[in-house]
Amino acid sequence: MMEGPATHDNSTMSLADVTFSSIPKVDTSLYNLSSEEAVFFKAQTGIDDDEDLKKHILEIQAKAYEARDNSVTISTYPEYEHILKLGRERPDAVLLDIGCCFGVDARRAAADGFPAKNIIASDILNDFLELSHELFKTTPASYPGYHLPGDVFDPGFLSIAALSNDIPPAPAIDLSSLKSLNPLHGRISAINATRFFHLFTEDKQLHLAKALAGLLSAQPGSVICGNHVGNLEKGVVIAHILGSEHRLFSHSPQTWTSLWDGEVFEKGTVKVETELVEVAIQEVQFLVMRWSVMRL
Repeated sequence: MMEGPATHDNSTMSLADVTFSSIPKVDTSLYNLSSEEAVFFKAQTGIDDDEDLKKHILEIQAKAYEARDNSVTISTYPEYEHILKLGRERPDAVLLDIGCCFGVDARRAAADGFPAKNIIASDILNDFLELSHELFKTTPASYPGYHLPGDVFDPGFLSIAALSNDIPPAPAIDLSSLKSLNPLHGRISAINATRFFHLFTEDKQLHLAKALAGLLSAQPGSVICGNHVGNLEKGVVIAHILGSEHRLFSHSPQTWTSLWDGEVFEKGTVKVETELVEVAIQEVQFLVMRWSVMRL
């Protein structure tokens, strides 16, 4: 999901606050499913042949052309088993996959036991959500999870709500009736925000953190997790990717922790965990920060 729709002409494309000088093309050499991801996609699509699966995924990715990948990330997080447990044991627990692109993480959680009827995959581009069905060979009738397009910086879709430590009894919400995320303030048990925050400037990252925090249930164990480009010290990271230079604002583990524990949430009411890992993207080395924020 992005602040506004991707825009493109013959030479440029804008992804949130990141601008590419040329429209990305699908690079087939970057197709590299892990054995676990291959098993998952084969089970979900019914395509058993490796080459046929590769062709299918690349065809869908070519339709999106946005250079956002189809990798499964949520299952690599230390909090993943906890999220699945919430789905099994907490009545009406809701999982939100925000900025989801094709909603691959949402599909993985559903396949691993989080009730699909309580999963929302949300992206600003409804085209991606429709392509999710094409990718996984499903229809809105055959897949019980929900797709909810919208702009997280539009208060009509997601406003910043005052945080509360109260857990008022409330009936389950019919997710199929939702037109925005606002009715879910204080009602969501787990939020996945993968490769999302680094699309925005520092002030927008703070706005987004506050907006997502307002969705999170006050019940202990409710969690927001994700990953994005990080740094040893907060500041702008300049990267050359896909033939274009762009700037990504990156927090350090220390500033990211203090943002959530003390600025977004009252200090001492959440547990923040971070880890910096080095990864290569388009042969460029990045520090990626894996993180989680759990209500105590």
